[in-house]
Amino acid sequence: MLALSLSAAGPSLTGINIVESSNAEPSPPRPPSPAMYQLDIILKKGNKLAIRDRTGTSDPYVKFKLGGKEVFRSKTIHKNLNPVWDERVSLLVESLREPLYVKVFDYDFGLQDDFMGSAYLHLESLEHQRTLDVTLDLKDPQYPEHNLGSLELAVTLSPKEGDIRDATMLLRRNWKRTSKYQSMRLSDVHRKAQLWRGIVSISLIEGRDLQPMDANGLSDPYVKFRMGHQKYKSKTMPKTLNPQWREQFDFHLYEEQGGFLDITVWDKDAGKKDDFMGRCTIALSPLSKEHTHKLELPLEEGEGVLVLLVTLTASATVSISDLSINVLDDPHERHQIMQRYSLWRSLHSLKDVGMVQVKVIRAEGLMAADVTGKSDPFCVVELSNDRLQTHTVYKNLNPEWNKVFTFNVKDIHSVLEVTVYDEDRDRSADFLGKVAIPLLNIQNGERKAFALKSKELTGPTKGVIFLEIDVIFNAVKAGLQTLIPIEQKYIEEEPRVSKQLLLQNFNRVRRCIMFLINTGCFINSCFEWDSPQRSICAFVLFVIIVWNFEIYMIPMALLLPLAWNYILIASGRDTRQDVQAVEDLLEDEDEEFDKDDKDSERKGFMNKLYAIQDVCISVQNALDEVASYGERIKNTFNWTVPFLSWLAIVALVVATIIIYCIPLRYIVLAWGVNKFTKKLRDPYTIDNNELLDFLSRVPSDVQVVQYRELKPDPNPSPNKRKKNNPG
Repeated sequence: MLALSLSAAGPSLTGINIVESSNAEPSPPRPPSPAMYQLDIILKKGNKLAIRDRTGTSDPYVKFKLGGKEVFRSKTIHKNLNPVWDERVSLLVESLREPLYVKVFDYDFGLQDDFMGSAYLHLESLEHQRTLDVTLDLKDPQYPEHNLGSLELAVTLSPKEGDIRDATMLLRRNWKRTSKYQSMRLSDVHRKAQLWRGIVSISLIEGRDLQPMDANGLSDPYVKFRMGHQKYKSKTMPKTLNPQWREQFDFHLYEEQGGFLDITVWDKDAGKKDDFMGRCTIALSPLSKEHTHKLELPLEEGEGVLVLLVTLTASATVSISDLSINVLDDPHERHQIMQRYSLWRSLHSLKDVGMVQVKVIRAEGLMAADVTGKSDPFCVVELSNDRLQTHTVYKNLNPEWNKVFTFNVKDIHSVLEVTVYDEDRDRSADFLGKVAIPLLNIQNGERKAFALKSKELTGPTKGVIFLEIDVIFNAVKAGLQTLIPIEQKYIEEEPRVSKQLLLQNFNRVRRCIMFLINTGCFINSCFEWDSPQRSICAFVLFVIIVWNFEIYMIPMALLLPLAWNYILIASGRDTRQDVQAVEDLLEDEDEEFDKDDKDSERKGFMNKLYAIQDVCISVQNALDEVASYGERIKNTFNWTVPFLSWLAIVALVVATIIIYCIPLRYIVLAWGVNKFTKKLRDPYTIDNNELLDFLSRVPSDVQVVQYRELKPDPNPSPNKRKKNNPG
């Protein structure tokens, strides 16, 4: 067997060394070049690969490309810098002059994968019909001096016998085919890798006797969870060694044997690196399904115990299929789904609210991301923390995917996000466009062209995407789920300081405060008798209300603006605020983000003032939260989301009846008893506020703009396109 070492210098033969063993026979003269070759590759393992994750590891996988087309993708090995794949692949090669391009990436769930290095395998240097051990040194073309590790392969190159025409047909069938057909073949692998087999429901309850890390003898602990590519970070509990988190979240279970859940505890430190406090691991395979397990886990490499509740359940409905095969087109299957979510089954499986089917048909007029004037687009469909993607269509600005995705709906107020990316050769994928569609805004069975928006959803970008979406849900379950805490997204961008965002949130809060000030001025004008008619009416109304006031009139009074705005909307006089004011706040947001990033890179300001950054981020987020709740209260009464406004009407009517029929002292007593005994009845209950949970489902003014559907612009002006397209 021969030992072959290759560098990643490029397609030329420079840097290739072939060392033949002493007992090897002399190479026979090569026969005339055949029309086809078969290349058999065993991807063995990687050595000392690059670190791309914050934990000091990576999740590597390997891609092979021939002639610019992807012909193989390995499985992902999680948390390993020396992965062992042992995967085999056979490729048909027409010309040995075209090298095999090998790339390694770090898989990041919900984010763009990180480039870990590449190398070329020069086929002309390989001996025929002989297995060679090959070591590829990985390099970054932009930083060739960096050592990114190596890959070990076993390679066999064999001439393909047979008629030239048959070989050519075989070539076309295997890899030199149209982009559409090739992508469909690769999508089988992607489909199996994406679908999960169950749900792991985790409740982080508390920590006990944790290790003190700060000078005051306390800590500011938070917990990180990781299972494969899925990650979750808890909130930080300040100044305590016995934190009470009471957080619940779900992970997808991809492996039949269960897998492992890795847990680490950290102490939050402002202005410097967080301190490690300990770790523990849960093996899921011994845990029985459909049963809640209480686990008290001692921390390794640290002190204390974590208390968790873990439940394994069967997977809800999730699937990927071709356009010709989908569930809702079958009348019998559709009838069964309608029966499952009928009102008669409202109290069965309360978390199973409904299902959504998304047909990703095609896109037109996409942005050219490559120097060739083309793109290699693929589409990612996300619903809360569920994420599936299509195959890649190469060298095409008008791709056709024709895929059907089915998701389980746990919250009818979730937003369906469809993002189009361009697959890049040596970099993470480029953003091409995005749409965000609230489930309650979907018109079932309607095939629509959605204009793609910028990354921040603040303006249009080039291209449209054709989707057909169906949502089936149970209204009673959806209403009940509105009153529990909203599911947090596991993967979100790190917060950063932005002058524009800070000013935007300040202006939003100012608008809410100005509304209260204007209301106060209106009431004061009644006292000042600026308008005698208005003051007389206000005085008479005041006397009647005060003389006859009962507590049940408070929720009944809140029904009046809901009813008044509904009448105005039904009559065609929409009083909802024009979104233009919010668009003006957001219009230059992308440009300001880029400008802030360049300034920070140039001056290094953020690296020197971490403490100020944390304060600014806290103020920025506080302004955003205050403004959002003010806007959500207004949008509840403005019928921005009719489902929620009707739900508010039902709640207010019920509250009015209860307060009218039951003395207030009994209601307060029942509320107090419930609050005082809640912890005694269920020690591991997760606290929540039903009113705040309801308001969290109502979109703020910024979200109204982001979710607003744009009309496709067939002839956008160059200036507008340049302004809104991400660079």
